[in-house]
Amino acid sequence: MTNTENFVHELAEKHGRTRNALMPILQGVVAREKYLSEEAMIAVARELDISAADVYGTATFYTFLDTVPRGRNVVRVCKTISCHMHNKDEIIRALEEQLKCKVGETTSDKKFTLLTANCLGWCHKGPVMLVNDDVYPELTPQKAIEIIQEYNRKSN
Repeated sequence: MTNTENFVHELAEKHGRTRNALMPILQGVVAREKYLSEEAMIAVARELDISAADVYGTATFYTFLDTVPRGRNVVRVCKTISCHMHNKDEIIRALEEQLKCKVGETTSDKKFTLLTANCLGWCHKGPVMLVNDDVYPELTPQKAIEIIQEYNRKSN
């Protein structure tokens, strides 16, 4: 068994092998590996005795279950109408310029991936950005750039 298969087996021991265990197992893999590899999704399918297509369908439905490698820091900007009304496009432009990559891309040094998210649950404080697990509400383009610069300093 590979390390990934062993880890998925451990997660199945912890969460069970019913369909209800799928999400916690997928979240556990993402927490450790930062994304769901094809190998991991196949291992989950085998452990839960469900189709790989079912696992893949679930993984690709949810924004926070990445199926491709991402940068060390994943930056997600909320794209709901309320954040749009608070100029989220300006935030995205500033981030793209600062990071030198477009939404959906990872920087060449693999430090950052820039994404949008359907809702981060902070509509009353938009525009909002999530970096890894840290929420940054009431952004301005300058605040967003400063936050990225701070993460960049921490990564060096």
